[in-house]
Amino acid sequence: MESNSSAERSALRPVTLVSRGGRAIRSLPAKERCSSDVILDPAICLEALRSRDSRFDGSFFPGVVTTNVYCRTICPIPLTRPQNIRWFPSAASAEEAGFRPCRRCNPHISPGTPAWFGTAAVVSRAFNLILDGGLDGGNVDALAARVGIGSRHLRRLFVQHLGASPLKIANTRRVHLARTLVEETDLPIADIAFRAGFKSIRQFNQSMNVAFDSPPKDLRRYRGSARSSTDSGIVIYLSYRPPLDWPALIDFLAPRATPSVEQIDQNSYRRTIEVAGELGEIEVRPDDTRPRLQVRVKLKRFLHLVRVVERVRRLFDLFADPIQISSRLSKDPRLRELVDVHRGLRVPGAWDGFEVAVKAALGESLIAPAPGDPLGSLVRAFGRPTGSDGELSHVFPSPQVLAQANLLHAGIRGAQADAIREIAKAVCQRPTMFEASNSSGNLDSRLLQTLTTTEGMADYIMTRAFGDPDILPLSVPDRDLFFPASEEFLRAAEKWRPWRSYAALHLLRLNKVSAQSRSQATEAPLTV
Repeated sequence: MESNSSAERSALRPVTLVSRGGRAIRSLPAKERCSSDVILDPAICLEALRSRDSRFDGSFFPGVVTTNVYCRTICPIPLTRPQNIRWFPSAASAEEAGFRPCRRCNPHISPGTPAWFGTAAVVSRAFNLILDGGLDGGNVDALAARVGIGSRHLRRLFVQHLGASPLKIANTRRVHLARTLVEETDLPIADIAFRAGFKSIRQFNQSMNVAFDSPPKDLRRYRGSARSSTDSGIVIYLSYRPPLDWPALIDFLAPRATPSVEQIDQNSYRRTIEVAGELGEIEVRPDDTRPRLQVRVKLKRFLHLVRVVERVRRLFDLFADPIQISSRLSKDPRLRELVDVHRGLRVPGAWDGFEVAVKAALGESLIAPAPGDPLGSLVRAFGRPTGSDGELSHVFPSPQVLAQANLLHAGIRGAQADAIREIAKAVCQRPTMFEASNSSGNLDSRLLQTLTTTEGMADYIMTRAFGDPDILPLSVPDRDLFFPASEEFLRAAEKWRPWRSYAALHLLRLNKVSAQSRSQATEAPLTV
């Protein structure tokens, strides 16, 4: 089959819920987002809206004609009739049409809107730093210094764009983390106060009383049975919208496990982690009683527990709504049987986008894992030892180390070595490149040029590192299995939006089963 043209490739990569001339709205300048020639596909937008998936927040805005109110895609207000909804590519275009912002979800300050450009982008960056614990060990002055402005100006911007001060937002984050620890662990209340980021027991008790109208001990009184042991780490339960195809996740992750970093079997996922310079370990298992995952976190301190939890959610795609996704994909009769068998299929994410990018440079893709020996040698040569004698003996090498490393010591040379060094240098210059606050449309231009040297490399990274739900990888094999021509394949794939990443995984699983069946048929003895 002939390869796609460059025009087809550019049309496949972005989440093109909103497009103009084949360009993703997210990549357009703010002025162009309000232009009248922007085209929205109502059917695709409605599917994304029904999912309440946070990955679409800021991509487009629904306006209700009966109330003249426009909202964000994650607004909790129940949906109205589809015929009463108008679709807008930006908050400004909705207001230009006479709609006013919803008071519950505040769409005029959502990510990607003009209000978030310029100085508001500083607020977005500082907000995500707070969610990662940026105020747990410091103060507003230190946070302001990290984003390059004064503390008074940062407070003013937070009140202007978010309606609350940085300290208020940080306190809210601490309160909700503390409640999780109170209800889901057996840690002493005093330990929880400090591990959640509070500076004193008095501050902790006062904040919990204000937030929940109840002291911490009363919250624990109504919780379930014991959940954890301090000697073996903290156990937290992460809920998801069922179903979840755990065997399919393991089937994807196990052959791609990083030697000395990850250990995967049918019932658990384990790996070493490094958070803010601190080494630790996580273990994830499905819970037998409720739709949730049991996550055991082993760290000396738990000041950055929120960051660990968010990464686990991304790794196992816990934000997805499988019912909505399956409903969309099963409308295609050629996918219906696949979807029925694997209705809870998730797109596996990544603990660290840099790790995925390096593995992609070594040849890992949605189709095949990276070669084991070079990857293992890379980890053992340049990864930080954990001090453990078991299988989990190292953390993955940092960008700073690999940017200067002589990769010949790991048996890596040529184009692979050059790509790894370029990826590491790009991340060193822009450390936030793979953070959750970014998207696949924000990849560094030099890094993107490096990634496109190998077909499917950028697609693989955008699918796993950013959790992009609408990537149709260029490396999907055997398209003729369903479609006699590539043009027909691309036309059919339009019906899968905004869930093309999930459709691609269904096709890959089918191809894997088909390949195994062909192999077994070849090896089977002939009978007369």
